[in-house]
Amino acid sequence: MNKPRILFWHRKDLRILDNQALIKAFSLSNAITSTYIFDKNYPHDFNASSRAWFLGNSLQELGNNWKKMGSRLIMKEGDPVLIIPQLAKKIDAKFVFWNRSIEPYEINRDLKIKKILKELNIQVIETWDHLLVEPLKIFSGNNKPYSVYGPFYKNLKSKMNLLGPYEEDNVVFQFKDIDNKLKENMTINSSDSVLEKFIKNTKFPGSNICPCRPGENAAETLLENFINEKKIYSYNSSRDFPSHNGTSFLSASLRFGTISIRKIWNTTLNLNSDFANQGNYLSIETWQKELVWREFYQHCLFHFPELEKGPYRKKWDHFPWQNNNERFQHWSNGETGVPIVDAAMRQLNSTGWMHNRCRMIVASFLVKDLICNWQMGEKKFMETLVDGDLAANNGGWQWSASSGMDPKPLRIFNPYTQAKKFDPICEYIKYWIPELSKVSNSELLNGEISNLEKNNYSIPIVNHNIQQKLFKSLYAEI
Repeated sequence: MNKPRILFWHRKDLRILDNQALIKAFSLSNAITSTYIFDKNYPHDFNASSRAWFLGNSLQELGNNWKKMGSRLIMKEGDPVLIIPQLAKKIDAKFVFWNRSIEPYEINRDLKIKKILKELNIQVIETWDHLLVEPLKIFSGNNKPYSVYGPFYKNLKSKMNLLGPYEEDNVVFQFKDIDNKLKENMTINSSDSVLEKFIKNTKFPGSNICPCRPGENAAETLLENFINEKKIYSYNSSRDFPSHNGTSFLSASLRFGTISIRKIWNTTLNLNSDFANQGNYLSIETWQKELVWREFYQHCLFHFPELEKGPYRKKWDHFPWQNNNERFQHWSNGETGVPIVDAAMRQLNSTGWMHNRCRMIVASFLVKDLICNWQMGEKKFMETLVDGDLAANNGGWQWSASSGMDPKPLRIFNPYTQAKKFDPICEYIKYWIPELSKVSNSELLNGEISNLEKNNYSIPIVNHNIQQKLFKSLYAEI
């Protein structure tokens, strides 16, 4: 008896291993054909050259993995609302599987596709894969979604029994391709040309120096290195220092799903035996908490989709932003005259990635020193970051602007104090701003660079002390 043909739709799950929807599909049938669609209506996956590079290379590896396992990855560009039903019908699929999304556009798009497929008598099966625990299983005591991280973290930790099953790496998939008759009726080869064209048109100069690496194999290597090189055991003490190689660089891998969040979480749990002997509990727990911050922002966007459009706390709609475009461009280009801010923005523009501590510093500077609307910075990051993710990026910017979850309105980062604490020997600053390489550390950290030493470096475009007073006075008026 022939098993039913399944169409599997890859979205933010560009891997074979521990893919929840794929595991479920394989339990029903091995006659699985996969697809990826470049959704031109919602190009968040590829509207930054860094993400386009990461996506294209990850898809290339994914397509090869499907071939090795006996099937194929069909790549299309256009509107998934039209393409998914057409493709499912063309390959005579009885089922379409995909992993669910939390983003507002994708939720609405998927509803339209499900309606069309139902009319075609094709069953849709959705699974949660991108999160540790699905959003509808974590609520506060009054049965409402969380808007504060601390209680959310405690509740999620107590619900780890709800963590989806983790499929070990030794599971071997073997798929059955579409038959020859169907191949003759389809322009399958055009799929390769879609990807070739996409990769050819992607120009990302930072591909060789971006610390995030595309593909399933690279993600596995990054995780192994983070553990085997003992970086996870010093994470608590080194994570805030941008010159240290102290982070996992897995942010883009999680964003595109080239590795599963369950694998990462289970890896931390498997290190439990090291806690007592090496005193590493704090570092491992700190890394877990960072993973839960990602989870928190994903849940928030699912429950509060209006976050995509503006501030969670509506009083910020009335804040008198100055939005000086000239100052914004100086910030964007790393030309503010404030060394730690400029170093961070130059790292972003060169590599497509920025250290998390520096993300907080530059965000605070844009919003609370330059008095620019946080959405200007949010847009810049989404146009540049290799790990640019709607929920995480929006959540991070609203946190910095004090307009979102867990607000502290007068949380203002002093960029000079931050540099003294987290780049005390100016290693990071001097690497990204070589024209300051001969300036003394004390002058750099105090912002007292003499005219003779500037070497074409900008003078500060604003005075931090004056600007923070201005911000506080403007906030008092709303």
